[in-house]
Amino acid sequence: MLLNKDIYMAGCILSLWLCCYGWLQIDEAMATSKKVITKEEWEKKLNDVKIRKEDMNKLVMNFLVTEGYVDAAEKFRQESGTEPDIDLATITDRMAVKKAVQCGNVEDAIEKVNDLNPEILDTNPQLFFHLQQQRFIELVRNGKIEEALEFAQEELAPRGEENQSFLEELEKTVSLLAFEDASKSPVGDLLDISQRLKTASEVNAAILTSQSHEKDPKLPYLLKMLLWAQNQLDEKAAYPRINDLSTAKLEDPAV
Repeated sequence: MLLNKDIYMAGCILSLWLCCYGWLQIDEAMATSKKVITKEEWEKKLNDVKIRKEDMNKLVMNFLVTEGYVDAAEKFRQESGTEPDIDLATITDRMAVKKAVQCGNVEDAIEKVNDLNPEILDTNPQLFFHLQQQRFIELVRNGKIEEALEFAQEELAPRGEENQSFLEELEKTVSLLAFEDASKSPVGDLLDISQRLKTASEVNAAILTSQSHEKDPKLPYLLKMLLWAQNQLDEKAAYPRINDLSTAKLEDPAV
């Protein structure tokens, strides 16, 4: 089952990070030559690391909630007894906002955000500017050039006047109008789907913050820490490392 695999992976990551960190404490006097750590030694060290199942469950639930997997989070709650730190019903609303931005329906997304919590946009001028910027981009994408020009004058320009930090982005965005085929212009990256995803992620993070929840899941951060620890340990020892994070398989040390 997928969730059981997620729990296993979370446990592996935690154990391996702690194991790597432990070996990094090797006395500098011993670090003049690389220490060889056998797979047997490494696995024994891993087995000595005790991690509570409740902590692993919380890691998985944190990931499911933050990334918006509401059905999986509900099923995981029922199976593990792990309670999320926010109302799961709010995930559906948050994902509706995110999906609207990803599909280019920015006006709908703004309306949904205000329905959730009007203070999110009232207190975050940068986010509101980026949503308005995305609205402009969608108008250009759909060939509504006159409407885009009017929107830039009435909505975007005043934002730039109010906040000088937006001017550079504003100039880049509005320059889309200067090209017959904006997608092939030097600023054509604004029309890429990745720009929608960037804006959608920013909205998602703002909603999570308004709900007193971390804006980023903890599990990817642990993965980064594991990679960092492995890179540090590479300088001191040859050891069974993970090369494929999707399987968490230990490879024999290269000696």
